[in-house]
Amino acid sequence: MADRIFAGVLFLVAIGYTIIAFTVIRAPFQYDPLGPESWPRILGIVSIPCCLFILAKPDVSSLGLPAKTWGRLAALIVMLLVYSYLFQPLGFILATFAFCLALSLMLGARLVTGLTFSAGIGIVGYFVCTKLLELNLPAGVLTIFR
Repeated sequence: MADRIFAGVLFLVAIGYTIIAFTVIRAPFQYDPLGPESWPRILGIVSIPCCLFILAKPDVSSLGLPAKTWGRLAALIVMLLVYSYLFQPLGFILATFAFCLALSLMLGARLVTGLTFSAGIGIVGYFVCTKLLELNLPAGVLTIFR
């Protein structure tokens, strides 16, 4: 029953999101075929059948998650909020480094492994997005190294 309740709520959210994606989101220009208007529409169209599938064939009858899992989920939401708040002032590299380090430590990684993973994701991710994909990401406090 828990799956159906969750899927029903998500289904209503997906319908609302899809309506907004098709009616409200208007970009002044499309600089590529899959620009700012297309992705929300695709996400909305794909999410509706996924929710319907879960409504038709749920997996479990109850959630039954331990308190530790609920605590981790709450911590993840807080970490995502902090990441979004620090993204602009700190920049992509440092904010992503801090988020990935906190997440990897929360999931049980060793400190050296977490530091290596976080640095790799922050630095490699920045250069992949800025150089290969030509996206604008904030450099934050690291603008002094430009």
